Amino acid sequence: MTVSLRSTAALRLGLTGALVGALALLASSCGRARHGPFPVALVGDEGAFQTSGVRLSPAAQVLRAATVEGLVGFDAEGRVVPAIAERWIVTDDGQSYIFRLRDGIWPDGSPITADTTAAALRKAIAALRGTALGLDLAPIDEVRVMAARVIEVDLVAPMPDLLTLLAQPELGLPYEKRGSGPMGLRRDGRTAVLALIPPTRRGLPPQEDFAARSRPLHLEVEDAARAVERFNDGYVDAVLGGRIDTLPLAGVGGLTRGNVQIDPVIGMFGLMVDRADGFLADAPNREALALAIDRATLLGEFNVGGWQPTTRIVSPDVEGDLGTVGERWVAMDMAARRAAALERVTRWKAAGNPAPVLRVAMPDGPGSQIVLARLTTDFAAIGIGLVRVGEGGKADLRLVDTAARYGRATWFLNQLTCAIQKAACNPTGDARLDEARKAVDPRQRAALLGEAEAEMTAANGFIPIARPLRWSLVRSGVTGFALNPWGWHPLPPFAAVPK
Repeated sequence: MTVSLRSTAALRLGLTGALVGALALLASSCGRARHGPFPVALVGDEGAFQTSGVRLSPAAQVLRAATVEGLVGFDAEGRVVPAIAERWIVTDDGQSYIFRLRDGIWPDGSPITADTTAAALRKAIAALRGTALGLDLAPIDEVRVMAARVIEVDLVAPMPDLLTLLAQPELGLPYEKRGSGPMGLRRDGRTAVLALIPPTRRGLPPQEDFAARSRPLHLEVEDAARAVERFNDGYVDAVLGGRIDTLPLAGVGGLTRGNVQIDPVIGMFGLMVDRADGFLADAPNREALALAIDRATLLGEFNVGGWQPTTRIVSPDVEGDLGTVGERWVAMDMAARRAAALERVTRWKAAGNPAPVLRVAMPDGPGSQIVLARLTTDFAAIGIGLVRVGEGGKADLRLVDTAARYGRATWFLNQLTCAIQKAACNPTGDARLDEARKAVDPRQRAALLGEAEAEMTAANGFIPIARPLRWSLVRSGVTGFALNPWGWHPLPPFAAVPK
């Protein structure tokens, strides 16, 4: 078992105190691994408990997924598993998914039926219209009741990732505003106790030794610094929900690095243009910012092995990518790129405009400070000033750090449509993307997606830097945790008592 000596208390007490604390931590955490509640910290704030609606914080997504299940869910490794639907089949043409619902009850004791489930699913899909996730679900044509416990989801074109989308927290299906589990939550301020709901209370057959085989979770919602401190001082055995803005707190390069887990996620980490006016009104000027960023140096500040820069708006090597769109400016070194960018800024100022000073919205935290310092240096090299504002502030640029919900180009492009990215988008790219959604032939769909990516890239409404980073702290011997491609970790697996 890895023992961390990087706690604030240990550093105050000196070596002897640290060793005593480490031994106490070893004893307590080994005991917790098999007996008693499992203590976990979730990085977030008061908004973590606001689990209704469709624009959830990352912490709220975790809590909603634990307490409001949908047709399917995720296991610890990010694989789709049964939930309200106990099994399903996909038709040969890939355009219909047929779900057999479990023989259970809703929280008010009424039976789970195809009628009530279909109504809840239609309502959830309708609520997501106007969001990027709503665009992901756009190929759904109809949700139909087939039998007392059978529903069918019909599509206008094959949708290989439908199950992954239906497992998203926003597709949880509350009944009379209450979730059906699999966990119940009792809140006490910024902490909560979550426990698996006994099968008999969900209308399911009893499970032998259920009480002995499950344990409650004591969950603390904390800011990242406090969560790491709680971990290092031995009060929690896992910290979930870390992002790039707080990565330095995890001690990736220090004594805690044996406890740091970094998920292999794909997604978007870069700058979104929020106001396409002034210097940013023209796509070539927006491209100047993308040209100026020394991505390799920025990433090197974090010293994370395998983290690679990218200039593509779609993560390289996503499923179905034909490779028709590659990395940008591969024939130009950094000096040549900055020279091209500087020429555009010089031309702007020669037209009587002041030197651009841009406001960038980003979260607070040591990781954000590193990113801001590097971007400030990079933009200063081409004569552009950069000023940070808070996440909710009025800004020209916004730092985006979002993990993909599924591993296809469609997810990335949906984030950049004119319905979502209103400041700097490309209607032609939207049109190609819409055609791709309706395409039945996989090769035709992939070609249209490549065209859409090329058009949206030319708009320079998003300036990619790299894939996102998602980190957790997990003590050795903890069960219920696994690295997964979505970067967030469901709570129910932690409630299973280790054998």
